[in-house]
Amino acid sequence: MAYLKLLRPKDWAKNLFLFIPLFFAREFQDQAKLVHLAFGFAAFSFIASSIYIINDYRDREDDRKHPTKCKRPLASGAVSPMAAVLIGALLIIGGFSIAWFTRPEFAAVLLAYFLLNLAYCFGLKNIAILDIFILAAGFVLRIKSGSVISDVPLSEWIIIMVLLLAIFMAIGKRRDDVLLKLSSGTDMRKSIKGYNLELLNVLLAVVSSIIVVAYLMYTMSPEVKQRMGTYRLYYTGVFVLAGLMRYLQLIYVSEDSGSPTRILYKDRFIQVTLFLWIISFVAILYSEDVPFFEILRKLF
Repeated sequence: MAYLKLLRPKDWAKNLFLFIPLFFAREFQDQAKLVHLAFGFAAFSFIASSIYIINDYRDREDDRKHPTKCKRPLASGAVSPMAAVLIGALLIIGGFSIAWFTRPEFAAVLLAYFLLNLAYCFGLKNIAILDIFILAAGFVLRIKSGSVISDVPLSEWIIIMVLLLAIFMAIGKRRDDVLLKLSSGTDMRKSIKGYNLELLNVLLAVVSSIIVVAYLMYTMSPEVKQRMGTYRLYYTGVFVLAGLMRYLQLIYVSEDSGSPTRILYKDRFIQVTLFLWIISFVAILYSEDVPFFEILRKLF
């Protein structure tokens, strides 16, 4: 169990972003592309896990001071450093091998992700503001990978939305680190010296506002309406707004702004909101293929 925990399989949910370009291109029925994306998902998960291992290996002493990170396999001593290094090396070899056979161009994007996160682990994470943008860039590279694998052009709107959402979640995580610093008196990471609650509260308000405006502009863009063949995409904005409001509620009221994937797994409101957003998008984009959705489209 400790070795599985070392890989952080729960965080593999982030790699589902690879499927976003195919979904918005209305080609989700293409089984061949879905199979290729499944291999891409596996490759990305292997490389992401190798990065987690490298990060945990370097931070194992600092993690022992953290109230939750102290339970990580390397910090707790459940996995030896030598075993972690070996597993990490196997994951890197396996991940890039799968990526190369899936599509060489995908392997190049994955290499960019690996090198960027390697630089993050070895020092860039200690630079305030830059650390947030590097985390966000990882999500952009995920959708870029999905675009390359499925041979689907990537809309600038999708890039903007994913970047903004990733920045928003990264700010929430940094706010959680600041709260831990205030309660324990210990810096959980060096970049925290460049943040305080006032700054992060302002950043959350600014970025969340930009996300809502950008999303509505995306749904009402003439280019998107023409490409999607519908003007109804703005209906889905209510779920985006509800999801953001719930996340802000968790941050400001419950003071629970930790890992976004952990929140996704445990918060029922966020889960339902995400599910309804997906269903509404499917109903709008794929209504011609599902009779029930076609009836709803005629009604609204």
